[in-house]
Amino acid sequence: MDIIELRGQKVLVVGSGISGIGAVRALCQVGADPILFDKNDGLRKEEVEAKLLPGSSAEVMIGTLSEEAARTVVLVVLSPGVPTDTEFVQSFRARGIPVWGEIELAYRIGKGRVIGITGTNGKTTTTSLVGEIMAAWCEDVDVVGNIGNPYTLTALDATGETVTVAEISSFQLETVELFQPDVSAILNVTPDHLNRHHTMENYAAAKEAIASRQSHNQVCVLNYENTYTREFGDRCPARVVWFSSARRLPDGFYLEGEEIYYAADGEVSHVMNIHDMNLVGICNVENVMAAIAVTQAMGVPMETILTVVRQFKAVEHRIEFVATKRGVDYYNDSKGTNPDAAIQGIRAMCKPTVLIGGGYDKQSAYDEWIEAFDDKVKCLVLIGQTREKIADCARKHGVQKIVLADSFEEAFAVCVKEAESGDAVLLSPACASWGMFPNYEVRGRLFKELVNRLEESE
Repeated sequence: MDIIELRGQKVLVVGSGISGIGAVRALCQVGADPILFDKNDGLRKEEVEAKLLPGSSAEVMIGTLSEEAARTVVLVVLSPGVPTDTEFVQSFRARGIPVWGEIELAYRIGKGRVIGITGTNGKTTTTSLVGEIMAAWCEDVDVVGNIGNPYTLTALDATGETVTVAEISSFQLETVELFQPDVSAILNVTPDHLNRHHTMENYAAAKEAIASRQSHNQVCVLNYENTYTREFGDRCPARVVWFSSARRLPDGFYLEGEEIYYAADGEVSHVMNIHDMNLVGICNVENVMAAIAVTQAMGVPMETILTVVRQFKAVEHRIEFVATKRGVDYYNDSKGTNPDAAIQGIRAMCKPTVLIGGGYDKQSAYDEWIEAFDDKVKCLVLIGQTREKIADCARKHGVQKIVLADSFEEAFAVCVKEAESGDAVLLSPACASWGMFPNYEVRGRLFKELVNRLEESE
C-alpha cells in the first residue's frame, strides 16, 4: 500500500501514547482519515483529543471499537505496546488488512538516509552517540524511535539530506514490512520480553527484521561475541561489519587490552584507548565500537567520530554516575531492566557494592546475573514483585546478605546504612519498573533525587 493511496481512507491507529499520537498526526498530514482507538476505558476521550493537533480530523474511540469503524478501515497502525498475536489484531489480518507499526508508517512517509539500531541492551547509548556523531558531520539529523521521539513526528519534514537515526525495539520491529535502513546494527540478543514474544526464536527473529530487507551494498553492524548475532551474520543480506570485545578479528573493530583496533583488507589501524572516553564498562566499549562502525559506514571521517566519542557522556539511567556522598559513589542504572543489562552494570563496578534489584516479573531467570556479582555485592536489597524470586536464586548462589524492602525509599535507606566510605551503591534492578513506577525513568530520577538529598556528613 502506497502512502498516496491513504488519502481519504480510514486508518485505524491503536494506542493513544506518544507513538499513536505521532501516527495520527502524520496520517492527517498525508490526507488520511485516522481513527484513534484505545481499549483502556479508564481514559477520558477529551484528554486524548487534547493531545491531537488543533482542528485534527481524527475520530477518537475509547474502550470499544465500533463494528462500522472496524469494517471500513484499510490499514491498522499499532503502537508498540499492542501485541500482534491478539485476536483483535489477527481479525484484521484475516481480512487482508495490512498491519503496520509507527516505524513502518514513518519510513514510507520519510526521505533521506536511515540508520536503524536495535539490541536487547545498549540501544539508547549507541543511538545517542551515533546521533551526536552524525550531527557533528551533517546539518539535518533526527534521532527518533524507542528513544522517546516518535519517528512519525519528524518523517514528513525530512528531505533527501536528512539522516534519521532510529532506536528500534523488538515490539516495533514486529510490524515492519518495507523498512530498509542504509546502515543497521544489532548490538546483542539476550533473553528479554519473553512474556510478549514467548520464545527466544521469536524474539531473535523480531530483532533480525531490522536488517532482513537490506541489500548487499548496505551495512549491518553485528556483535561477534553474541551467539544470536554471530549466527545471523551468516544469513544477513547486508555487508556485515563485526565488533568484538573479546578477540582479535581479521575484519572489523575489536578490543585488545585497553585499545580499540580496526582491521580491514589485511591492515590493522589503532582507533583509541578506552580510557579516552567517559563511559565505563565493557558494555559501553561495545556500544562505542558499534557507533564507530555505524558512522564510519555512513561516511563520517574517523577524526570527527573520535572527537565526539571522547566528549560523549553516559545517557541518563545507564550506569550513570550521580554523586559521591560520605565517600560512597552512587550509580543510577535504572535502564538495567533485564538480567543481561544488569550484568553489565555490576561488571562496571570496581568497589564493594550495595545493589538495589527487583521489580516487575518479565519471566526472566536471574542465575547469570547473580553469578556476575563475583563477590562485589556486599548487600543485595530487593524490591517489587520479583524480590522473593531473586532472593531464592541469590541464596542458591551463596549470596549472604539479602534485605527485602517494601518500598523504594526503604530500599534506599538500607543502602545508605550498609554502604561505607569507599563503597558504591548501584541501582541496577534487572527488572522492569512496572507495578511500582510508570517507567524506568521515574525510578531512576527518584534514586537521583534521594542521592542528592543526602548530606555530606551525618
